[in-house]
Amino acid sequence: MTKAIVVAKNGDASVLQWQDISLPPLSADEARVEHTAVGFNMIDTYMRKGLYPLPLPAVLGVEGVGVVAELGADVSGLAVGDRVVYLTREPGAYSEQRNVPAARLIKLPDAISDDIAAASYLKGLTVWALLTESYAIKAGDTVLIYAAAGGVGSLMCQWATSLGATVIGVVGSEEKIEQAKHYGCHHVINRQQQDILTTVRELTNGEGVQVVYDSLGNSTFNQSLDCIAPLGTMVSFGNATGPVEPFNIMMLAAKGSLKLVRPQVFAYVEKREALEKASAVLFEMISSGKITVEISQRFHVSEAARAHDSVESGKTTGATILTFK
Repeated sequence: MTKAIVVAKNGDASVLQWQDISLPPLSADEARVEHTAVGFNMIDTYMRKGLYPLPLPAVLGVEGVGVVAELGADVSGLAVGDRVVYLTREPGAYSEQRNVPAARLIKLPDAISDDIAAASYLKGLTVWALLTESYAIKAGDTVLIYAAAGGVGSLMCQWATSLGATVIGVVGSEEKIEQAKHYGCHHVINRQQQDILTTVRELTNGEGVQVVYDSLGNSTFNQSLDCIAPLGTMVSFGNATGPVEPFNIMMLAAKGSLKLVRPQVFAYVEKREALEKASAVLFEMISSGKITVEISQRFHVSEAARAHDSVESGKTTGATILTFK
């Protein structure tokens, strides 16, 4: 038996229950990981609410960090005691232990702590996919990034700046402006007090930006399209304000022959070669100091409901992790 956060029905954070579960026998191609930390991500809230449907009951969490406790018969390249990090399509990380396909496990460099890995792995791989694959940022580009002081946004702004882009960050409160600047934003828009489109046009001399990274979804999608320069790219990758409603695709042509990308990080790192490449790039970005991972909140995994409520309040900055001590 092991303890885990279980969702038996969709709903608010109160549906998260800390209880005993039984792990299935270890398959030949799996390793059992004893978790030390788990990253909190907005996708966890989408799964909890049912926006991304799961067979229930389910254990949340798609990334985890820990120590290999046991190996399946066919697993090679790993040893009991190895520090590892992983990302999986299927949730199950909000647990003391978990069986994980060995092909998804990446050994952690000594320079990357368990907490930093938990705070940055999915977010960092997401940023890698957004800034280099969904749209390849070039030096001289001007980019618009929503939730610039959040977990993903804080890494994205630093990373984009290191690539030579001019970063316009969007935040939801006055308190987050200085934080976004700290993360590398050249300009910051408080969407509660400023009109995003008007401000973007002023900052770009009426031209618009080369790419928008919109994690909010429903409330900002249309104005985000209007912020883009002709032939630019819209990357819609989140649903913080709800899913984007259906729209006429001809709108992309009318607004300047725009490109629309709806990425999901799992597709970009499905193959082992891509997973290893992206992980190595992320670890180098952290160890070299090009990006700094800031953990704003730590909760014991049994208090996952508090973590969900806190982040969904919109008042947090940086990353949130769940720990097991």
